[in-house]
Amino acid sequence: MSPTLVISIIAVYFLVLILISFFTTKKSDSQTFFTANRQSPWYLVAFGMIGASLSGVTFISVPGWVADTQFAYMQMVLGYLFGYLVIGTILMPLYYRMNLISIYGYLEQRFGLYSYKTGAFYFLLSRTIGASFRLFLVAGVLQLAIFDAWQVPFWVTVLVTIALIWLYTFRGGIKTIVWTDTLQTLFMLTAVVLVVYLISQDLNLSMSGLVSTVEGSDYSKIFFWDWQSGSNFFKQFFAGAFIAIVMTGLDQDMMQKNLTCKNLGEAQKNMFWFSIILVFVNLLFLSMGALLYIYASSNGISLPEKTDDLFPMLALNHFPVVAGVMFLLGIIAAAYSSADSALTSLTTSFCVDFLNFQRDDTLKTEVQQRNTRLLVHLGFSILLFGVILLFQLINDEAVISSVFKAAGYTYGPLLGLYAFGLFTNLQVRDRGVPIVCLLSPVLSYIININSEAWLGGYKFGFEILIVNGAITFLGLLLLQKQRPPSSGRP
Repeated sequence: MSPTLVISIIAVYFLVLILISFFTTKKSDSQTFFTANRQSPWYLVAFGMIGASLSGVTFISVPGWVADTQFAYMQMVLGYLFGYLVIGTILMPLYYRMNLISIYGYLEQRFGLYSYKTGAFYFLLSRTIGASFRLFLVAGVLQLAIFDAWQVPFWVTVLVTIALIWLYTFRGGIKTIVWTDTLQTLFMLTAVVLVVYLISQDLNLSMSGLVSTVEGSDYSKIFFWDWQSGSNFFKQFFAGAFIAIVMTGLDQDMMQKNLTCKNLGEAQKNMFWFSIILVFVNLLFLSMGALLYIYASSNGISLPEKTDDLFPMLALNHFPVVAGVMFLLGIIAAAYSSADSALTSLTTSFCVDFLNFQRDDTLKTEVQQRNTRLLVHLGFSILLFGVILLFQLINDEAVISSVFKAAGYTYGPLLGLYAFGLFTNLQVRDRGVPIVCLLSPVLSYIININSEAWLGGYKFGFEILIVNGAITFLGLLLLQKQRPPSSGRP
């Protein structure tokens, strides 16, 4: 594929996104940016959330991951189902009942100001890391496909990538995201289906032949029972359940989309349908990963050193041009459907949780709110730019593994805070909450690196998230306020 063709594809793609932005931002205000005026159709949100949940990480890393872990990732996906059930039946009714814009407003009402700010801070930290990882992927693909040939530095690629996101999100916010995510999810899934079809043609396989080929390969094992392995079923299942709860139910980014539905009933329909479809979509991605390795072996193609490079290498250098085109559209769509909503949610959380948009009289007028919001939006764009460049210097493994490792530490305090708030009626000394939430990731990390020596060979996987949340929960127990003595007679 020539760089000119790639540039043309990207230009047309973003013109479409900007056009969608133009039509969705008419008469927009801060409520449009934050909540889409709560008028989003549930089925549109559900379909768009598939792309936002999968992102460029799933698009590239999960297929490559098959070589090392086979289909073990499906154990985590099954855990997601349980996590989404908790979100739909416990968390979403709470958020709608409290009429929240930022979901961390719950922490203020339950515990106090310090807990509220701590929860919002951990979201900003978690989502900044996650969005940077995802954007790093798409910037790397663009570098490989276009800018290396023109000797353009990587930082320029990153700058262009973030500037394009800012261009179509700075006005409409979440209302624009709901519609662009739908388009981007369509492109992503079309790309995967097309690649599977092309491989079936190359290997002369029917649909049933594809299924039996994947099933009979060395990559298709799903369930692992060795308790010392990080791929153990129970570790993966419960880690998946809790990751779904924290990375969707306790994440402003994902819940902001859900809170744009007209009412709780429609939001719950969105969540349940989305969770079921997501299982089959992940199975499709893993199957494509197995087929990519089978295709490479069949055609004598040398595998790249990094598994993340397998799909891009085959799509851009070995598949027909149409597959390369759809791959680029798919990876850009996958990455941007996650990154654009992340930028919007970061702006929302900072404006509502730290700048007090909903209650500060100094920002009462819409013009003042809009100008401040634009500055915050720009500020987070610059922050993402810096973190991506930092990640380029330190990344040395599959990106999806890095994302979940980071999530295990940064989302753990949120898990502990919400679990304590929802499942106890205890009050805590609010000023001590930030200290507990800073210590719990540190203690979790120490436990993780010493687990094999301390726990008879046990090796933590992604379930370190649960440990982190449990330590936070125990820390909050130590902070509980003593009940005042009864004034009645004994």
